[in-house]
Amino acid sequence: MSSQETTQIAETGRRVLNSVRGAVVGMDEPLTIALAAILAGGHVLFEDVPGLGKTLAARSLASALGLDFRRLQCTPDMLPGDVTGSYVYAPATGDFVFRPGPIFTGLLLADEVNRTTPKTQSAMLEAMAEHQVTVEGNSFPLPLPFHVIATSNPIEYEGTYALPEAQLDRFMVRLAVGYPAPEDETRIILDRVRRQSPDASVDSVVDAAGLLAIQAAVERIHVDADVARYCVELTKSTREATHVAVGASPRGSQSLVLLGRALAALDGRDFVRPDDIKRIAEAALAHRLTLTPQAWAQGIDPRTVVAAVVESTPVPPTVAAVR
Repeated sequence: MSSQETTQIAETGRRVLNSVRGAVVGMDEPLTIALAAILAGGHVLFEDVPGLGKTLAARSLASALGLDFRRLQCTPDMLPGDVTGSYVYAPATGDFVFRPGPIFTGLLLADEVNRTTPKTQSAMLEAMAEHQVTVEGNSFPLPLPFHVIATSNPIEYEGTYALPEAQLDRFMVRLAVGYPAPEDETRIILDRVRRQSPDASVDSVVDAAGLLAIQAAVERIHVDADVARYCVELTKSTREATHVAVGASPRGSQSLVLLGRALAALDGRDFVRPDDIKRIAEAALAHRLTLTPQAWAQGIDPRTVVAAVVESTPVPPTVAAVR
């Protein structure tokens, strides 16, 4: 991979993030990792309390990336057909024709995904895994690129349903936004007053074809064998951790590598460093862990387990770059 390509990807990434920052304040690290997940071909789950700008962040990323955007407001009475689409009767022809659902788009925002039932949540599983949906035995391919950005409120809030483990594993990262710093919150208010409008415009930086080209270039980022082994050791250590009943799957190791390549590209490099892996370990692995009942009773956070694993796992001493 040429240095010119990596420089172009890094510059495009900076322009995308700067465009999003015009509407979203105080979320630099979550937005960077979310962008990296999309460049790596993955899906993103934002999880935090209401009112922190998760929906705005997802909409802004879609606008900056030039993707077709559909929003799905999840509710308890939503059916799987409301997501995938369904067959409807056409009086003009006397036949049943397929009417695509909102999942047929470039970027689907599944807002408050844990407020709909597990049956409907699972309707997105095939789409996220295979980029197609099956309705009444017929398969329909989804447009490329296709990504899901879901937002979720913590399970302690009433009226929510825990996401199935299989679906959680399909999200490349789970990100927590957190409350903004006082100066950021002040800026949010002042920006809203200055705009005199609830909507903040986000300029498009690339289009769908450009994003596909960047994703193809990210696939050519070099990954040293030592870095790959380091990713495997991290996930292996989660399976052996004291408070973990079920550790991260091999998909977790793969996600670490794919995200590491995307972060390297955004940094203008054509090789992955162990620091890239350490940076995204919690976001890529914590949601894949199932803690023991004793750990849940003690209030242990899976992110704490991953942080301890990262701290205790030896880092490869040197990583060679392919030039």
